Amino acid sequence: MSPVRTVTEPRPSRSGVFPKAVKPLITHPPATQMYYHASLSKRAMKHLIAMLLAAASLTYAQAPGPIALRGARVVTVSGPVLEKGTVLLRNGLIEAVGENVDLPKDAWVMDAQGATVYPGLIDALSTVGLPETPAQPATPRTETSATPATPRFGANEPAMPVQQGPEFRPFTTTWVRAADLLNPADRRVEETRSAGFSSVVTFPSSGIFAGEGAFLNLSGEKQGRMVVTSPAGQYVTLTSHGFGTYPGSLMGVIAYIRQVSLDADHYKLELQAYASHPVGQKRPNYDRAVEGLLESPRLLLPADDAKQLDRMIRFAAELKRPAVLYGGHQAYKIADRVAKSGVPLLISLKWPEKPKDADPDQEESFRTLELRDRAPSSPAALEKAGARFAFYSGGTAAKDVRKALKRAVDAGLTEAAAVRALTLSAAEIYGVADRVGSIEPGKIANLLVVKGSLFDEKAKIQYIFIDGAKYEPIPETPPPGDREGRAAPGGVE
Repeated sequence: MSPVRTVTEPRPSRSGVFPKAVKPLITHPPATQMYYHASLSKRAMKHLIAMLLAAASLTYAQAPGPIALRGARVVTVSGPVLEKGTVLLRNGLIEAVGENVDLPKDAWVMDAQGATVYPGLIDALSTVGLPETPAQPATPRTETSATPATPRFGANEPAMPVQQGPEFRPFTTTWVRAADLLNPADRRVEETRSAGFSSVVTFPSSGIFAGEGAFLNLSGEKQGRMVVTSPAGQYVTLTSHGFGTYPGSLMGVIAYIRQVSLDADHYKLELQAYASHPVGQKRPNYDRAVEGLLESPRLLLPADDAKQLDRMIRFAAELKRPAVLYGGHQAYKIADRVAKSGVPLLISLKWPEKPKDADPDQEESFRTLELRDRAPSSPAALEKAGARFAFYSGGTAAKDVRKALKRAVDAGLTEAAAVRALTLSAAEIYGVADRVGSIEPGKIANLLVVKGSLFDEKAKIQYIFIDGAKYEPIPETPPPGDREGRAAPGGVE
């Protein structure tokens, strides 16, 4: 798809900024400038030319004005598919979309024939943009807010020293905000963006109450520019810490979550009572643990197999808080139950598979084999039942997400539902569907341009627009090894 410029303007950079204007080196009066130019040394001239070439060679990443994608197949998600549509972008927003759009004279027109334009993809549960290596906590009460590379779903963590007191809240950092920890230079930002994702919902993931997530756009060099909304929710795990500390079992973890929720409700009532009649009343003590829980608009609860799904649906009703479940590989067994509950489910695209270092002689149970075979059919079962669901990468490499999505489609999920689960459904679950998730006038200009279909493994991603800025995917790195493409010895994926 070759762009046809209708105006002559500087070509912005891939990083989202224009080259800054170069201050003139010559400050002499016009009459002497010609002589001064002639007297410049060859070295100075080479330096000047190098600066100009460097500025001019920056790849395009932000529009100088209106941009029009013309003649593309436009999958709006919220409306009908336009076979020969045009999308007009201006000031980081979608200004118009349709088959007959009047383009302004200063628009930069891109011939998009043969391409398909989708809303930018959304990874509904991630740690992209956060530190990959957790720091050591200074004290047991201030457990680290940094995160591992992917969310954890119940892994054992180091035990904390036993402490006493009703306000002891182990493995709890509800107040930690992902928006405050962002690192725009995280290498995964560019890798995820190059795979077609314009947005991620990123969460701290250490502890039982790990912290508050943020809905991010994968653009900008400053963290404040990346945040679409915060907090997006509170990430909760059922991590087991052993019987040497509290809570030391699954029953203990669930009881602890219940107690913190009850404490938050009581704390809220105390604050309301004191605010209405402070005179003569004892001031409630500040509790940052429950403050963080109260300001979280929803809880993310882990539920992968059928038993966990049923348990967490009932638990969410008991807590009387908006909840979102994550995991969902055995949802095919109780899809109707999930749909009836109305609780949204985030499905991991990390489908169960046999470990690569597994003993080839070890016999596997029928339950294990069934889960591997039927897990990709869970989205289709949920679609049929009318449940609310979205997808998240779950540790799948960003470049492999389309392959994982294709497995769900091959197992019965419609392509329309698959696209929706990676776009508008995720936006609806997090309450930002009025801003992102579909191609509609007034929404943020987050778009994915594919040469062909998203479900064609050979189709190439051409551009990703985020906040109206245009990015090109990073070149794919060939696998290590010799020219025939064999893996290098000792290589690890």
